[in-house]
Amino acid sequence: MIKDFYIFRHGQSTYNLIGRTQGHTNDSVLTTLGREQAVGIGQKLKDKGIELIVTSPLKRARQTAELANQTLNIEIQEDNHFIEVDVGCVEGWPKDKIISQYKEIYQKLHDIIPDENACYPGGETKKQVRERVFAGLEYWAAQSNYNTIAISSHGIMLAQTMTALGQKCNDVPNGAILHIKKENDAWQIIGWI
Repeated sequence: MIKDFYIFRHGQSTYNLIGRTQGHTNDSVLTTLGREQAVGIGQKLKDKGIELIVTSPLKRARQTAELANQTLNIEIQEDNHFIEVDVGCVEGWPKDKIISQYKEIYQKLHDIIPDENACYPGGETKKQVRERVFAGLEYWAAQSNYNTIAISSHGIMLAQTMTALGQKCNDVPNGAILHIKKENDAWQIIGWI
């Protein structure tokens, strides 16, 4: 059995624009450019046979799913497996403040000194993100009603999906779409669209 997944990063958000760390924050919403990117995602996916959109519950991902769905006109369901990484105590902080107070952890998380078990106090490791995301992917792959699913999610979630599938990825642009496939119990990257 073959299952196709088109995982996309939400459009540009207000926190992206001002350089604040988002994580689980639900204060960040799409900018005008972010809304345009979300509509563009729907256009890129319109001929892919998408049967369902699964979205992170965070506003920026949910808004992106809803705007993309103006073209697709299909069901949307929320799933916490695809929420962004929990950044713990640095939620909403600007990058310079994080570096000044947690330089070593920042370097480990941004692969200057790689450590997949690093996290900010109260946060989540990259390894935990991968485990959570693939638990969600396996769940949806097992659903016999759907063969082609779109997922509205986040940058770190997408980067860790790539890492889990053997490709290094540090930065995923807003609005980017990754096509992956599960066939005969094996996951593979098809590519970016």
